[in-house]
Amino acid sequence: MSVLICGSLAFDTITTFPGRFAQQILPEQVHILNVSFLVPSLRREFGGCAGNIAYSLHQLGGAPVVMATLGSDGLPYRQRMQHWGVRMDHVRTVDDSYTAQAIIITDQDNNQITAFHPGAMQQAHIQRIEADPSIKLAIIAPDGRDAMIQHAEQLQAAGIPFVFDPGQGLPMFDGDELKRFVSQATWVAVNDYEGKMLAERTGQSLAELSKSHLKGLIETLGADGCNVWIQGEKTHVPGVKAAAVVDPTGCGDAFRGGLLYGLSQGWDLVKSVALANRIGAIKIAAAGPQNYTLDRAALGV
Repeated sequence: MSVLICGSLAFDTITTFPGRFAQQILPEQVHILNVSFLVPSLRREFGGCAGNIAYSLHQLGGAPVVMATLGSDGLPYRQRMQHWGVRMDHVRTVDDSYTAQAIIITDQDNNQITAFHPGAMQQAHIQRIEADPSIKLAIIAPDGRDAMIQHAEQLQAAGIPFVFDPGQGLPMFDGDELKRFVSQATWVAVNDYEGKMLAERTGQSLAELSKSHLKGLIETLGADGCNVWIQGEKTHVPGVKAAAVVDPTGCGDAFRGGLLYGLSQGWDLVKSVALANRIGAIKIAAAGPQNYTLDRAALGV
């Protein structure tokens, strides 16, 4: 089963601050904030939600189909995904823009500050989803605002079930827009912070939101695992201890690759989330969002 992944392709510039943000940012002085972080290490990685999710799903033996935009500098990323064997017919190059860029600073407590230049991602809505019998499942991951709105509408019209995963794009939408996304989706996935914002903006708790047509709402809790909400009932799925905590960048995307793999195999939501927790724990032990490897035999997939 092919899985359509709508989201960003980006280059990530990842740096590490060997201190704590909390020790550098004075709460009483945030109105005149002027800080500088010395970052001795710097790496440039392939990233973006769509690319990271596709990497995870591909590693598990799934069949990702990426729908995204690259800029004039995006050829290395296109060649990388072609090398995996990923379908590229829904990846378009926008010649007058750069590929989206994320500049990430991570402190020693794994807190992150990110600056994001959307670049070609702002044109992601030029890609249109049509009914395709080979695609049985999809995800709306963080992308251009118009693209997220239009792709959700198009997936619903095509009758393709999808996960709504607003991520860091959630603040772009008001309560009515978020309610519409939820009404179109089959599953919703948020982290605990995003879950609180989703509840605040829609005026409904996660339990209330799950009491609907949704097959489930997933609230990720980092190392503590996940809460799975189905028809108002919460099931906690414990976290998995990582062999090492090296870099949290892309952990949520790795988790979503595992989630999509389970769903594409017809697993129930709790079993899918349990696999996703394991993938997230494996990813955090590697630097960068696409530099880990998965042992399918050890994972039982």
